Amino acid sequence: MIKVELIVTKLTGRIVQRGDPSYPEARKNFNLYYEMFPRAIVFCQEEKDVLNALKYVRENKIPFRIRSGRHSYQNFSLLNNGIVIDISELNAIKVNPSKDIAVMQAGCELGHVYHTLWQHGRTIPSGIQSTTGSAIPAGTQSTVGIAGLTLGGGIGYLSRVFGLTCDNLLNVRIIVPKGKYDVKVVEANKMKNSELFWACRGGGGGNFGIVTEFKFRIHPIKNVSIFQTEWDFDQLETAFDRWQRWAPFTDRRLTSSIELRAKSENTILALGQFLGAEGELKKLILPLVKDTSARKIQVGTVPFNKAINFFNNPAGNIPSYFKRSGSYIYEPLPRDGIQIMKKFLEHAPNKNTAIWQQSLAGAVQDKEPSETAYYHRDALIAQEYNTRWVNRMEARENVQWVFALRENLKPYTQGDYVNWPDISIRDWPITYYGQNFDRLREIKTNVDPMNVFRFPQSIPPFT
Repeated sequence: MIKVELIVTKLTGRIVQRGDPSYPEARKNFNLYYEMFPRAIVFCQEEKDVLNALKYVRENKIPFRIRSGRHSYQNFSLLNNGIVIDISELNAIKVNPSKDIAVMQAGCELGHVYHTLWQHGRTIPSGIQSTTGSAIPAGTQSTVGIAGLTLGGGIGYLSRVFGLTCDNLLNVRIIVPKGKYDVKVVEANKMKNSELFWACRGGGGGNFGIVTEFKFRIHPIKNVSIFQTEWDFDQLETAFDRWQRWAPFTDRRLTSSIELRAKSENTILALGQFLGAEGELKKLILPLVKDTSARKIQVGTVPFNKAINFFNNPAGNIPSYFKRSGSYIYEPLPRDGIQIMKKFLEHAPNKNTAIWQQSLAGAVQDKEPSETAYYHRDALIAQEYNTRWVNRMEARENVQWVFALRENLKPYTQGDYVNWPDISIRDWPITYYGQNFDRLREIKTNVDPMNVFRFPQSIPPFT
């Protein structure tokens, strides 16, 4: 009898193993709270490195995770004693401004994406301002990876005018399992592998395969108008109520956020970006600031690439100990809900604690909840509960603060954004995906029936 031996694939790319001088930095994610120690990190520099890495872990039955921007709140992109397949060095971008298309490798960070697209513009027809750049709607932190952001949906300061990041996705190249040990590269779009493409628009990263390339529709852009308004903490109830009843309903060219900071910081901060003239923006924000005790109101016009830097919070690009969770607001919070937020911020565990909200609606609601895997189309606001600390001994108090806040606000909120995962959420399938969860499981069963791609809150196949 002839014995057939399995051909063992070798790892390629830049491989960092435990014990290497560069290992401590290579294994580090932005959330230092969930510390883990992989056996090795494979930095893929070509698509074939990704193929080889996935084949290798399958053939050797080694647990693995996929990583791009390192911003997974729960560090789902890390694990102990397994292999991390890191695609961050796959970061090339090709732009065709005449066709409003950009093709980018999946390891790109947002800062790289924004600044590259800004260099490629075209002239808009007469009567409308000419452009010096292009953009896609995406997030704010420059070090966030385009892959995780897009696959989970993607919200930011262009969402209400251009939709979510995933709404502007045209095609993906994705490596998926094949048989017992093999893997294959497939393309997914509205015409080819359309169900998988549907899942890649809001179904979350790491569930179905490893995306190596995205094709996006891009938008010409030049100058934008921005605003910043501040109130003292004692104005929280008035300022937030004004904002929540204005921000999701104003001109869709205006997307804004509000940050309710810990009482010790004495700051309520609203920011916004408007695709229009500064004078028009001043009129649009009147319902927000009129007859309030705002201590600061600033409005200005800047090139879009400067606005990117304005909204980018430097603290979010530095590894730290933090805990975050979130939810959606479908109807304006009643007074009781606002008072809950105020009470928690009055008893915040430290000064780096805040509740952050961003306005949705507008173009986000142009699609039905079932049109993409991103389910929470009808929400008015996405809100995030944030706390960051320095001493490891402070972890329990901070984590408990986030958990208790989320529980207390449950009567007034729904769901959570899959890109703000929280391991304490027991009903996470419905919380993240709503009525789209069963369809996602069907796609998972067809694409990955052996559940090769899995982590604590990954979508399971039907068994």
